[in-house]
Parts: sequence; C-alpha cells; structure tokens
Amino acid sequence: MERLDHLEHLDKHLVDELAQVARETVRDELREQTRKQRRTAMLYAVSGAVALYAGAALALAVGLALALGLPDWAAALITAVILGAVAYVLRGAARPAASAGQAETVAAPPSGLGTPYPPMPPVAPGAPGAPEPAAAPRQDDTDPEQPHHRA
Repeated sequence: MERLDHLEHLDKHLVDELAQVARETVRDELREQTRKQRRTAMLYAVSGAVALYAGAALALAVGLALALGLPDWAAALITAVILGAVAYVLRGAARPAASAGQAETVAAPPSGLGTPYPPMPPVAPGAPGAPEPAAAPRQDDTDPEQPHHRA
C-alpha cells in the first residue's frame, strides 16, 4: 500500500510539472504572436497616416492646378466634388452588393443569438399555392402512430 501512495505522489508531481511546461510554452507562443501582430498593426497605422498626407498633397495639387484657370472658390469646390465622388466609389467597392435575384440577408444582432426575428415564408399561409399546414395535435393526448392496447 505504501508503494502505491508513492506512485500517486509521482503521478501528481508529473502532471503538475507537465501542466507548468504547457503553460509556459503557450505563454511564450502568445507573446511571440502578440509581438508580430503589434508590429504589423503599427506598420498599417503608419502607412495609413502617410497615405492620408499623400492624398492631401494630391488634393492640394489638383486644387492649385484648377485655380490657374478658375477662381479659387470654384477650384476648391471642384476638388471637393472629385474627392466626394472617389469616396463614394470606394465605399461602394467595399460593400458586397446583393444580386438582383437574391433577397438581402438580415445581419445577426450583436448578441450572437441569431436573427432578431423569424424568417418570413415566401407565401402567406392560407394563400393559393401555399402548402397545407400540419395537422393539429389531437385533444385526447393519444398518439395516432402508437398502437393502442386495451386491458
């Protein structure tokens, strides 16, 4: 009996040691992934800021070029309209358009519990061409599928 107690102690010690090694390995892996993701996010942010300045410089150049032949206010207005049109086109390109034959899908609510309301049937119940409703359950609580035995 004493020998079994010793083995139980070894098993518990081994399990504790394996759990500690697994925790350290997972922690190191998560640190490495976080470091890579942080670097990637920083590069995206910097590239976005540089692109913003490049876009501003381009808009200024377009406005100044238009101002050579037009009044300043007209050049600024035309530049604003061009930028608005580009923004509208880019927004449209970012959204997936629903095809004409498909109904738009309802987005799930943030709670993640599915659609906020049940889907509508394509044909109203009782309308011509609608499928027949399922038979209502019998009031006497007997299942017509089960055999009935009388004693």
